[in-house]
Amino acid sequence: MKGSLLVVSGPSGSGKTSLARAVCEELGERAYFSVSTTTREKREGEKEGVDYFFVSKEEFLKDVEDGYFLEWAEVHGNFYGTSKRQINAALEDGKIVFLDIDVQGYEIVKRTYTNVLTGVFVTTKNQKTLIQRLEKRGTETKESIEIRMINAIKEMKKIPEYDFLLINEDFEEAKKYLKSVAVASLIKRSKYNIDEFIQKWKGN
Repeated sequence: MKGSLLVVSGPSGSGKTSLARAVCEELGERAYFSVSTTTREKREGEKEGVDYFFVSKEEFLKDVEDGYFLEWAEVHGNFYGTSKRQINAALEDGKIVFLDIDVQGYEIVKRTYTNVLTGVFVTTKNQKTLIQRLEKRGTETKESIEIRMINAIKEMKKIPEYDFLLINEDFEEAKKYLKSVAVASLIKRSKYNIDEFIQKWKGN
């Protein structure tokens, strides 16, 4: 694969999606943001095909049966999934593919794209900040925030499985770090068959 795959995970409210999209936009044609499919309701301001592909649970499960998804998971009672075809095409085109997926999805993607994968876990400096950000959304109930916090603690335990830990305290600073990781992922050693590279280097 010519390109690289950058997975960005983290608790809901950590700012991972905003960071990934901002970096992807700055990189322009060098990057591709993989749009996931979901069965959850569309939030105010979200656009079909930009934020997510919104489908019914029946449609989603049919696509699962047909092998359409690289990974899929049930989160907070809704399904989320990632298309294989779009990712492979972007990788072959040499792009940095951004995947905004949860820890369950990361484990599956890691098995399929081991050599080209870089994982970044995004979180806040503490639990209090995360709760404040969720409250600011204006779309969460007290009960939903409690559930998200329970899940956040479970997700934090998966940090050792990622290559980088990014604490999103200052958005602009966090964006610079994520951009640096994204560009560096293109020259990750694991992308190369070293024996083959050395033979070519020697002119054999």
